[in-house]
Amino acid sequence: MDKKFQGSRLKNARTFRALTLTELAKLTNISKQSISLYENDRTTPDHGKVRLMAAALNFPYNFFFQEDNYEAKTETTYFRSLVSATKKNRIAQSLKLEYVAKIYGSLMEYIDFPKLNLPDINFVGVDDVFECESNNSIQEFEVIADDLRHFWNISDEPITNLQYLLEKNGIVVTGFDTKEDKIDAFSQSIIVNGHSIFFIALSLGNRSEGRIRFDLAHELGHIILHPWSEDLESITKDEFRMRERQANIFAGAFLLPKTSFGKDIQTYPTDLNFYQFLKKKWKVSIQAMIYRAHQLNFITDNQYQYLMRQVSKNGWRIREPGDVPFCINESIFQGAIDLLVNDHILTTRSIIRKFDQFGVSLYPREIEELLHLRAGTLMMEDNVTPIIQLRKTKESHDSELI
Repeated sequence: MDKKFQGSRLKNARTFRALTLTELAKLTNISKQSISLYENDRTTPDHGKVRLMAAALNFPYNFFFQEDNYEAKTETTYFRSLVSATKKNRIAQSLKLEYVAKIYGSLMEYIDFPKLNLPDINFVGVDDVFECESNNSIQEFEVIADDLRHFWNISDEPITNLQYLLEKNGIVVTGFDTKEDKIDAFSQSIIVNGHSIFFIALSLGNRSEGRIRFDLAHELGHIILHPWSEDLESITKDEFRMRERQANIFAGAFLLPKTSFGKDIQTYPTDLNFYQFLKKKWKVSIQAMIYRAHQLNFITDNQYQYLMRQVSKNGWRIREPGDVPFCINESIFQGAIDLLVNDHILTTRSIIRKFDQFGVSLYPREIEELLHLRAGTLMMEDNVTPIIQLRKTKESHDSELI
């Protein structure tokens, strides 16, 4: 049976590229009215138009003829910049993570990924954004952060590898270029094969290690503190800002524990040079440490405001001294694919076919970027047994004996 053009796949690809109907129409010289009809299966485009749209969207031709037999359903997505990032770009990034989830689902047939390992958190919180940082509220975050460290069996010292810690406990971390400056990081809950899986996506680029680590801890805060069964577009801006503030407070308490960080900072809490020294140990931004010192009452309101003015005066709001470029570790996807290939379970070609069966018909290079794989991981040719060999003559055999 001939495969039928799937309009939903065209809309999916256009959304993936964060393009409007008008923008795709300009790229293809096909009217937006026609494209809309294609997307809604009201009209079927001819072969030439499919090729034009596939080229403009940089999707393989056969992508548009696949049926979505495997669904990855997003429950909720927390964007760091929900208020300022465009809806079009938020939807595009969310859709990309659904593709990552489908790939994860396809690999679950072969790989025993770490199970989600989180404690039962009874987070009460407050209803007023201005009460987020009251003493009682702060104490609740301190307890939750300490409980999580205890549950994961880590000390109150600096966390050496936060990405590894999250992945070890069943939270999938990946990173790709969002092409949207207003999106720093986001977390998403996606149902794959009946399993609810948490993903954290990092916006890669020139952002420092300290800021990325805080992003990871911030998204972890959303995962353990906030509901994942509602549409965030329906909540008020004030409620969203309160959740962002709560995730920030948790991140500070988790990365900079009250007891151990407090012992460090109490020596010179108003000395910016000392914060630069501590940054090497805690691998958190100077601004985050100043904020945490104020939160723990090691500096007064006036001292906090003075230090932040000095940060601004020195031009440290964007780039601080001691910033180290962040490099994401090889993801669990890299480990999974290496394991399958090296143990001769699957070839790279069969892995791509498996992804294709789950509806992820993308070019190998694009999949590598989505999963943050080493360049060329999926470009390798399958090993082929040579069909010709050197003939072993009697003379050559005799010469070997000499």
